Amino acid sequence: MRYATLLVLALAGSAQAQDQGAADAASIEAGRDVYMVFCQTCHGAEGRGGGPLAKIMTREPPDLTGLAARNDGRFPAEMATRQIDGRDPLPGHGGEMPVFGPIFDTDFAALTAPSGQPILTSRTIADLIHWLETIQVDG
Repeated sequence: MRYATLLVLALAGSAQAQDQGAADAASIEAGRDVYMVFCQTCHGAEGRGGGPLAKIMTREPPDLTGLAARNDGRFPAEMATRQIDGRDPLPGHGGEMPVFGPIFDTDFAALTAPSGQPILTSRTIADLIHWLETIQVDG
């Protein structure tokens, strides 16, 4: 009986993590707010690059609306998450992007990679990823 209880609890925890990662209107709006505070100065208010600080950077920030188009039409949630949270450092203005990674340490959430693999990250980054998915345009 104890093992059955543990199995039920494990499955419930898995379902909860998936629910936390689901994109809903509140998550998307929260992601937009995070973007406007932390990202738009480099990537521009609409995510197309050319933000106010882009001119002084050694590498121009990319157009974030084309992430899916540059990835065979699939939004690269895992890659974007790993760059934002610092697991895959991205050279930018003489250092690594993100400079705000530690600020985003909040409650945990799970996103799902195209392969179905869960991506564990912070709730703030999950919200940001959800918003970035909404601004994708066809190449």
